[in-house]
Amino acid sequence: MIVVTGATGNVGRSLVQSLAAAGRQVTATSRSISAADVPQGVRHHPADLTDPDTLRPAFEGADALFLQNGGSSAHLLDPYAILDVAKAAGITRVVLLSSQGAATRPESASHGGTARAIEDAVKQSAPDWTILRPSGFDSNAYAWAETIRSRRVVAAPFADVGLPMIDPADIAEVAAATLRGDGHAGRIHELTGPALVTPRQAAQAIGDALGEPVRLDELTRAEARAQMLQFMPGPVVDTTLDILGTPTPAEQRVSPDAEQLLGRRPRTFADWAHDHTSAFR
Repeated sequence: MIVVTGATGNVGRSLVQSLAAAGRQVTATSRSISAADVPQGVRHHPADLTDPDTLRPAFEGADALFLQNGGSSAHLLDPYAILDVAKAAGITRVVLLSSQGAATRPESASHGGTARAIEDAVKQSAPDWTILRPSGFDSNAYAWAETIRSRRVVAAPFADVGLPMIDPADIAEVAAATLRGDGHAGRIHELTGPALVTPRQAAQAIGDALGEPVRLDELTRAEARAQMLQFMPGPVVDTTLDILGTPTPAEQRVSPDAEQLLGRRPRTFADWAHDHTSAFR
């Protein structure tokens, strides 16, 4: 049986659906998961990664674990405690959803340092581990949904700086392959989309999918920072803006890993926009 943490998130939800469709036994977990969040017949159990004891019932009978790195709560996790619970349950295979920042920004606690620490715990504690390091998600564009719906406008800084964003569904497909198949133990997969995408190009792609023009209003760094400080701590905002505005070569590199693991070209941002137009109508 495979346990999927973060099962109601952009990656976890698709992963649960993929594994269930392949006939695998799955237990889906998240803080407030319900039967409505999972395919029929999939076991689900509310659990909180920041409280490892809540994971014990979900881990019973499992041999593999998809471990989401906690997202914005990553700094609150005790990965060794989580992995001790997994080991006690008999779980031997762990696939960790980490982040690109573990390699490109290890000095930044918010973007790489915490992710690297969780990776180290998995390497030290799991007999059979695989680490997935994705770039930014196409679904980050949901942040623009309200202004696109109301005014057909995207407000973003660094309009012509591109990053190799990836569709979360492709990450889920890679995760399913690593959980089901052999040959991934002890490997780190760098996952990106097939090309760099700028905010201007993303706005164009969403407009094309809607069949209506979407205008991009470029923000200055200061304007973007003021907006982001309303819901993110200052250090997180500053590092995020550094990545968006002056990415390193490693952050702009298009990795071949996703294509090799998927057996096809990863989906483009335009593909993602076409599949998610309902969020922007």
